[in-house]
Amino acid sequence: MKAAGARVLLTGASGGIGQAMAQTLLQAGAAVLGVGRGASGAGLALGGAELPWVQADLTTPQGVAAVAAAAASWRANVVVHGAGVPAFGPLAAQPASRLQAAVQCNLLAPMLLTQALLPHLLRQEHAQLVFVGSALGRIGVPGFSVYGASKAGLHGFAEALRRELADTGIRVQTLAPRATRTAFNGAAVEAFNRATGTAMDSPQAVAQALLQLIEGHRAERYIGFPERLAVRLNGVLGGLLDGGFARHRQQLQALPRQAEPQGTAS
Repeated sequence: MKAAGARVLLTGASGGIGQAMAQTLLQAGAAVLGVGRGASGAGLALGGAELPWVQADLTTPQGVAAVAAAAASWRANVVVHGAGVPAFGPLAAQPASRLQAAVQCNLLAPMLLTQALLPHLLRQEHAQLVFVGSALGRIGVPGFSVYGASKAGLHGFAEALRRELADTGIRVQTLAPRATRTAFNGAAVEAFNRATGTAMDSPQAVAQALLQLIEGHRAERYIGFPERLAVRLNGVLGGLLDGGFARHRQQLQALPRQAEPQGTAS
């Protein structure tokens, strides 16, 4: 779908990647309806007009219902599931509340919102569902077991849904960024990435990849090399790659034995 014909519901629009996505889509000619826990999309505007906004907590039934109703009345034909929360550190240092929050926000919320939106989307001649996953959902990296699991579930959900809806007018796609330079990552994550040689992209680069995905026909788009290659190798070789994460494991073991504070949702 060309951006000029897209009416995009964007969750997580106030986050670092979300803001870049909103601006990029607006500049390409799309209409954008932002969703976030904050009261407005202040600062997310083009030509002096503030971004239309839905304030909602998607981890609640009331929030899902409110966003689904707003999207239908606004006539959204593209849904970008960009909202998420981070989780980093050794599993032993993760409080149970963080495991629950990661699964609730990163996996269950987009599943429930998609289910609520399906009747509306099926009435459209053409519609798109874009799930913002992560390379960590396809490559298990020490320190990201919780976050990676939530994104792996999202990838699996999108893949099955893509096949389930193949005979409808809904196209299901997945965007999988690697590490990105935003406030979503705490100081410990940034230090970990530097120590392990993990490349980080700008949020603008991720936003451009989203635009290309929406306007193209690919089912999945992975950002960055060697991550794209690693995803393929991991799917084929699996356990043979385990030894390649020794540096990540060593850096993780060197962390202070306390959980990394939660970053902002995006």
